[in-house]
Amino acid sequence: MTTSVLHSPRSATGLAVMVDWASQFGVTPEQCLIGTRINPRTLRIPDAEVSGQQELRAIANIVAAVGDRPGLGLDMAANYPLTAYGVWGFALLTSQTLREALEVGIRFIRLTYALCTFEARQHDGSVSIVADARTIPGPLRRFILERDTAAIAVLPREIFGTSVPPARLSFAVPDPGPAVDRYTEMFDVVPEFDAAETIITFDPEQLDVPLPQASAHSARFAEQQCRVLLERREARTGRAGQVRDLLLANPAEPPTLNTIADHLAISTRTLRRQLEQEGTSLRKLLDEVRRHLATELLHGGMSVEQVSKRLGYGHVSNFSNAFRRWNGEAPRAHLARRNATNKLG
Repeated sequence: MTTSVLHSPRSATGLAVMVDWASQFGVTPEQCLIGTRINPRTLRIPDAEVSGQQELRAIANIVAAVGDRPGLGLDMAANYPLTAYGVWGFALLTSQTLREALEVGIRFIRLTYALCTFEARQHDGSVSIVADARTIPGPLRRFILERDTAAIAVLPREIFGTSVPPARLSFAVPDPGPAVDRYTEMFDVVPEFDAAETIITFDPEQLDVPLPQASAHSARFAEQQCRVLLERREARTGRAGQVRDLLLANPAEPPTLNTIADHLAISTRTLRRQLEQEGTSLRKLLDEVRRHLATELLHGGMSVEQVSKRLGYGHVSNFSNAFRRWNGEAPRAHLARRNATNKLG
């Protein structure tokens, strides 16, 4: 989780689900939202948004009121239906296979309630989803890691109507003692604890089974809507918006912080402070600009080499590594999958 995740807007639906869940323990919406500056009625507005920082504060309130214990985040995650994710959930539901659903899910993970960061790793046909909660405040780390990771178990179960146990599972948390049974029940596999990383691995035979509601046309539409929604949420205003506009003009040779400060007639120190207050930095803004442009340029017909040059990467391998970090797959693999989907449609 980065500072930008904490300050970026997200759907209020995820927080609404948490508030409803807390009510069964006698915790009122007002108690859940102490210090968030959110009115409980706001959570019932369909298009309402909150920041990651507000949600994190509410989670701290809820965990304190309910009483933290190993497995609590797993219990919470079981209350998130696929429909709670909006168009993101629809994109997964209509994907051709679980492999494709995981790829799309990771690519647009910022549309979900997740506060962990996620990375997809592929090896010999298998896919491993790595969840990282190291930047979450210590007292909330286990709960959020449990909640965010358990969604990977809940979603395939809703898509298939049956459990899809991972081939391997490890957690970067201490052994939960008797609560290990709750983990086993949730994932249908006994996890390894005290691991260096939290990793869920699916084997090829699990990944390539056709999904029951697969629809190439609907999947393309949902993916397009995910992209539009993500770009709208991440659209920058204020000082960050001004800097983003300057970076868009020439991402291949982006202006330095000093050059931008001169253009805006402020000091470099002031510019850096203003960007920090808005939850970002020049490096993060340039990364956002390149991420958005990369997909649009590739879909517009440019080759991987042309996009790499257009975005200012010295070597295609550097661009490929960045694209894989953004989208969970290499640019050529992304184009091949997109072309195959288009043919099916």
